[in-house]
Amino acid sequence: MIPFLQLTPGPDRAAITAAIARVIDRGWFILGPELESFENAFAAATGARHSVGVGNGTDALAIALRAAGVSAGDEVITSPVSAAYTALAIMMVGARPVFADIDPIRLTIDPRAADAAVTTRTAAIIPVHLYGQAADMDGIAAVAARHGLAIIEDCCQAHLATCGGRPVGSFGVAAAYSFYPTKNLGALGDGGALTTNDERVAAHARRLRNGGQTDRYHHAEFGVNSRLDEMQAAVLSERLRGLSETTRLRRALAGRYRAGLDGVESVMVPPVQDAGHVYHLFPVLAENRDALQRHLKEQGVETLVHYPVPIPRQPALARQQPADCPVATRVCDRVLSLPLYPALEGDAIDRVVAAVRSFPMASASLPRT
Repeated sequence: MIPFLQLTPGPDRAAITAAIARVIDRGWFILGPELESFENAFAAATGARHSVGVGNGTDALAIALRAAGVSAGDEVITSPVSAAYTALAIMMVGARPVFADIDPIRLTIDPRAADAAVTTRTAAIIPVHLYGQAADMDGIAAVAARHGLAIIEDCCQAHLATCGGRPVGSFGVAAAYSFYPTKNLGALGDGGALTTNDERVAAHARRLRNGGQTDRYHHAEFGVNSRLDEMQAAVLSERLRGLSETTRLRRALAGRYRAGLDGVESVMVPPVQDAGHVYHLFPVLAENRDALQRHLKEQGVETLVHYPVPIPRQPALARQQPADCPVATRVCDRVLSLPLYPALEGDAIDRVVAAVRSFPMASASLPRT
C-alpha cells in the first residue's frame, strides 16, 4: 500500500528530539524564548514584519479578524471550498460568512463572484490559498480596494507560496497559518500563527491570544487562551529550516505527476496558475470519483477527498442562509487527492500514475448516482 501521508519524523528526527529535550531541560513551556525565536524566524520566512503564534489555524483567523476590527453584525466573504474552519472562524467573532463561488480552473474564490457578494455590511474578505495554490490576489485586491474591505488571507495550506512572485500573506491586513501535522510546515500537535505588517494589529493579536491581558492579571478586553506552546515552537523552528527543501521536493513530485497524467482522459489535473504553488495536496477531478477511489485502493494506493461537502452545505452553516455555489458543488463531487509528501519516492508516483491510467474508461464515464 502506498499511504496517503507519512507523519512520523524522517531525516529531522534527531533535530526534533534535541529541540524537545531543550524545552524540557529549560522548564519553560508557555510564552518563552522558543516561541519568540520561532515567531521571528517565521516572520522572516514569510516576508512579514510580525508573526504571532497561537493555538491553531482557526484561532489565527479569528484573532486576525478581531485585530482587524471585524465584529458582530459584519459580513465576511470567503470561499465555499476549504476546511469548514475558515467559516467557523468568521462565526467565532460574531460575523456572518458569505460564500462566493470558486473559479472552475484555479479552484479558489472567483473575484467576480466576490464582487457580486458585497453588501453594505461587508467588512472583509478571506481568500483561501487552496491545496498550496494561491488565490487570484490581483483580482481580490481590486475588489477589496473598490469596496474598502480588509483582506485576511487564509494561508493554512500555502506555507511559502507566492502569487505573481509576491509572498502570500502580504496582500492584506493579516494572514493566518496552520501548523496542523499534515501541513507543509507541521507541528507534532496543533499550532498556528498570524502574520502582519501592521504593528498595531500584531500588538492587538498578542493581547487577544493571551486573554486580552495588557500585563499579568490585567485584562483590558475579552480575549482567548490560544498560545503556541514552547514545545511546538521548538519543533517548528527545526522544521522551518528545511521547509524550502521540502517545498522543492513537493514541486518535483507534482511535476512527475503532471507529466505522467498528461493526456489521461479519466482525470483532469487542475492546471498550474502560478509558479509559486507549493503543493500541500495534489488534487485531480474525476467524473466518477468514488469508483476511481475504489479502483486505486484495490491497486494499493490510499487517497483522500478534500473536500466532499461545500461549506455552505454543512449543517453547521444552515442558520447563516448561505447562497448556493454550483461550481463548488460540482468540484466537491469530483475532487480526489493523490498521495504527495516529501518522503514519497519517484517510483511510488509512477505506481500511482499507472494505477490511475489502468482505471477503465467505461467506469470513468459512468454517471454518478
